[in-house]
Amino acid sequence: MREVLIRKDFYVGNNNPLFLIAGPCVIESEKLAFSLCEKIKNICDKLNIPFVFKSSFDKANRSSIDSYRGPGIIKGLEILNKIKETYKVPILTDIHLPEQALQASEVVDIIQIPAFLCRQTDIVVAAAKTGKAVNIKKGQFLAPWDIKNIIKKVEYFGNHNIILCERGTSFGYNNLVVDMTSLIEMKKTNYPVIFDGTHSVQKPGGLGKKSGGNREYVEYLSRAATAIGIDGIFLEVHENPDEAKSDAANQIQIDSLEKILMKLLEIDKIIK
Repeated sequence: MREVLIRKDFYVGNNNPLFLIAGPCVIESEKLAFSLCEKIKNICDKLNIPFVFKSSFDKANRSSIDSYRGPGIIKGLEILNKIKETYKVPILTDIHLPEQALQASEVVDIIQIPAFLCRQTDIVVAAAKTGKAVNIKKGQFLAPWDIKNIIKKVEYFGNHNIILCERGTSFGYNNLVVDMTSLIEMKKTNYPVIFDGTHSVQKPGGLGKKSGGNREYVEYLSRAATAIGIDGIFLEVHENPDEAKSDAANQIQIDSLEKILMKLLEIDKIIK
């Protein structure tokens, strides 16, 4: 399997230990983003887990016109850069337009392609051209073997720093299901594969003007995915998930993170 370089001395894939991508779904405030990063980093330092901080400067795919989207790219990247400099952690954020890729690449270590946009060639190409690691979230509508076509779009521009992310598959109206064989199929590409434990329990648009979900299942699905031999886990966390401005129903409470990670580490050590 390929090793992907996130930044100096931070490699993922090729049987490296499980790494964590975590943070609040969207940047709600600088204070909350800093607080969560510090708490997650302390947990990861204690458990010796490589950590990438994640948050979005804009949620362009919200259910309602009234939904909170974030501080925007200028303010959002400013906050993410402060977090990067303060806590010395790699940063991941998602982009929604091709023209955002270059600007984001000046701050972040991983550019994320949202699941809904994974087949949009222009945005994938723009991310690839930055040379940064690209996290491709497999669309809810996409068969796992079809992700090879997206990989080729990134590789065409000489970028082999690719990570693949499973986040559930559409299953009827307002529901997702996780097909664990998808992880096996994506591993056949020889690129690192991660599992998004929180978006996989989402119910898109399930509450009418916003998405629902069930965070109760996050830990169990994450355990199952880790047992397959994935390279990383993606978890959105919050200090008060029910009050979160985005994905309130499926983000997990920061106080539960350490316990979940301890169990995942035990499984990861057995598998690898």
